[in-house]
Amino acid sequence: METPLNRRKFLWTTGVAGLGLATHARSFAQAPAASPNSKLRVLSIGVVGTIGSEDRHQVAAHPSVEIAGLCDVDALALAKAASDHPGAFTCADYREAFSKYGDKFDAVIVATPDHSHAPIMLTALANNKHVYGQKPLVHQLEEIVMMEKAIAARPHLVTQVGNQRMALPGRRAAVEILRSGVLGKAVEAHVWVNSPNDRAYFNLDRVIEPPSPPPPNLNWDLWLCATETTPYHAGIAPVVWRSWWDYGSNGLGDWGCHVLDVIIYGFDELQSPVAVQTNCPEAPNPLFHTHPCNSTITYAVSSDKFARKTFAIHYRDSGQPVSRAAIGLPPGNFADKNMTVVVCENGVLTLSAGGFIEVWRDGKLTKGLDMPGLPEFPKMNHWHAWVDNCLGRKAELRSPFKDAIRMTEATLLAVKASRFPNRELLWDKSTLSFTNQTEASKTIVRRQYREGFAPPAVV
Repeated sequence: METPLNRRKFLWTTGVAGLGLATHARSFAQAPAASPNSKLRVLSIGVVGTIGSEDRHQVAAHPSVEIAGLCDVDALALAKAASDHPGAFTCADYREAFSKYGDKFDAVIVATPDHSHAPIMLTALANNKHVYGQKPLVHQLEEIVMMEKAIAARPHLVTQVGNQRMALPGRRAAVEILRSGVLGKAVEAHVWVNSPNDRAYFNLDRVIEPPSPPPPNLNWDLWLCATETTPYHAGIAPVVWRSWWDYGSNGLGDWGCHVLDVIIYGFDELQSPVAVQTNCPEAPNPLFHTHPCNSTITYAVSSDKFARKTFAIHYRDSGQPVSRAAIGLPPGNFADKNMTVVVCENGVLTLSAGGFIEVWRDGKLTKGLDMPGLPEFPKMNHWHAWVDNCLGRKAELRSPFKDAIRMTEATLLAVKASRFPNRELLWDKSTLSFTNQTEASKTIVRRQYREGFAPPAVV
C-alpha cells in the first residue's frame, strides 16, 4: 500500500549523508509581461468528458482566473458546464471560438480526444494563446515536430501538458536522485501500466456496433475533427475512443507522460529515440489498437551517466511487470500496478505512479525517509502553476510542452510500432522516417487531415 502522498517520504540508503546533490534546474516558463493583478481569461475546450471537468474546475479555482468561454461538441456537456460559468460564451466548433471570440480569452484548456489535440492546440498557439493541453500531447509522430516548431515560434506563450502527477514530491525527488548519479551509471529502464483494463474507457472486446444516427446532443462531424468522415458508431464516442486507432492511443498512450516523465527529466541526454520494437502476440487490427504490448524504445547516448552507448526503456501495457530477480531484487510485490523502474550499476530505483520510491542496493531495501542533500519540495498545484506563469508570476512548471514533446515521442513510437509487431524500426526524427521500413514511414508517421481541420503552421 502506498504511503500518503502529502508527506515527503521515500526510502533511501543511510550512507549518503553529505552528498550535497546538485538540484535539477526547475522548469520555469518564460511568461509574457502581465499585471500580477490581472485576470487570466480562459477558454475551456472539452468541458466535461473524462478529464475536462477536472481541468476546468482546477483552473477556475485559481483566484485570478475567469472562465470566459466554453466549447464542446456535446450540447449536454456544454449546458452542464455553462451552469457553472453563466457569463461565459459557448460554442460547439473550436474554430468559431477563435474566429468569433478570440478577443475574449487569453488562454485555452484543451481536454478533447487524442486525435483532435494537435489541430486545436496549434490553432491556439497560432492565435497567441497560452495552452494547457491534455495528454498524450499529440496523436501523430509528425505532429511532434509541428508542436516543436510552434513553441519555438511562440516562446512567450506558456504551455503545460496534463501531467499532474509530476507535482508530487516523490516524483520530483526521483528526478533529483537520477540526476545526481548516486546510483551509478544507468543501465536500462522498465516501465509498465495496468491499462487498458476498464470497459468504461476502452472497447476491450473490439465490438463494432452497426452505424446509427448520432445522439441528438452530439455534433458527430465536429467530433471527428481532422479525421476522415465516417458514420457514427455507439462504440466510439463519447468515451471509449481510446481503443480506436484513428482516435486514441490505448493504454501505452494514455499513461505515457505519467510513467516516462521521470526518466526524461532525469536524463537530458534522452532526446530522440533511434529505434523502437513493439512485440504483440497478434496481428494488428485495422480499426483498433492491439494489446498486450511489450515495447523497447532505444536511445543512442554518449555520456558517462550511462553504462553503455545505448539506453533502452522497456515499456509494457496490460500489467506486465519486470521480473524482480532479473534486475536484482528479492521476491516481493511492486508498490503499484503502474510503475517506473530504473536499473543502474549500483542500485535500482522503483517508483509508483503515485510517487512512492524504493531504492535497492545489493538486493536490500535501503532505509531512511529523508535523504541529506535533496532540496525541499514545496506543495504545488499543477494547474495553478500554469496560470501563475501565464500571468507573469514565476512558478515551477511541470511539464511544459518542450518537455512533453520528448515524453510524447517515446510514447507514440511504442504505440505506432504495434502496427509492425515484432520488428525493429529504426527512427530518424530529422526526416520523420523509419530508415529501414518504408511502409512504416508511409503509414504510421502522419495522417491526411480533413479539409478545414488541418493544424495550422505556426510561424
